[in-house]
Amino acid sequence: MAARLKLIDSVPVRGVPGPPPRHLAIVMDGNHRWARARRLPGASGHRAGAKNLKLVAQACADRGVEFLTLFAFSTENWQRPKREVVLLLDLMRGVLTDDIDELNRKHVRLRFVGERSRFPVDLQQLMERAEWATRANRRLHLTIAVNYGGRWDIAHTARTLARAARAGDVDPDEISEESFGRHLALGDLPPPDLCIRTGGERRLSNFLLWDFAYTEFYFCDDYWPDFDEERLDHAFADFGSRQRRYGRRTTAERA
Repeated sequence: MAARLKLIDSVPVRGVPGPPPRHLAIVMDGNHRWARARRLPGASGHRAGAKNLKLVAQACADRGVEFLTLFAFSTENWQRPKREVVLLLDLMRGVLTDDIDELNRKHVRLRFVGERSRFPVDLQQLMERAEWATRANRRLHLTIAVNYGGRWDIAHTARTLARAARAGDVDPDEISEESFGRHLALGDLPPPDLCIRTGGERRLSNFLLWDFAYTEFYFCDDYWPDFDEERLDHAFADFGSRQRRYGRRTTAERA
């Protein structure tokens, strides 16, 4: 990490060379470890992480990111201690109750992807109301993945197309990568250009497995509550320095 930061120390905190990623995905990891390092209860880490989410979303909008997708609650997170799960659900309720007016003032459209049926009914209703209330906003499309898993997404899409084929609405021979992809949770969005994962881990953790086919990755050791605007700009600068070949050679390589 020290070497990476040194490489881009000359980048101004507010300046990003070249365009930012159009679609940014983030795995917000390290809330509990952030709290433990400060000898605080785990709840403090999750609250700090929720607060930081607002700051980073604002910074993304300021820098011209159009689509921001956050991994907030995976299909595997139900295995965490019950008290922690209850806390996470309560934090979601708080955001959906208290922050919708602010999202509208900032022209942020909010939506959720994932299997919602496992959530309490009142939380499902809050999600629907938030999506409806912010549906006309266009400055930033903020997608929150909840009870989401990349394998679930692919299997769910396969079941959807299988039912359509059985009903005669889809010809199985006509199913392509493009048509399959349009039925995924993020099928109406461009694929993520960059995925940032905080917390020091170097894995996908079952997030957007199909969508990440040509996504660039940026892993950092900072816990999510510490991931501020300067760190975001470092990630964008690193992204801007890369050549995205999509399997092709560059002009220099062809020469």
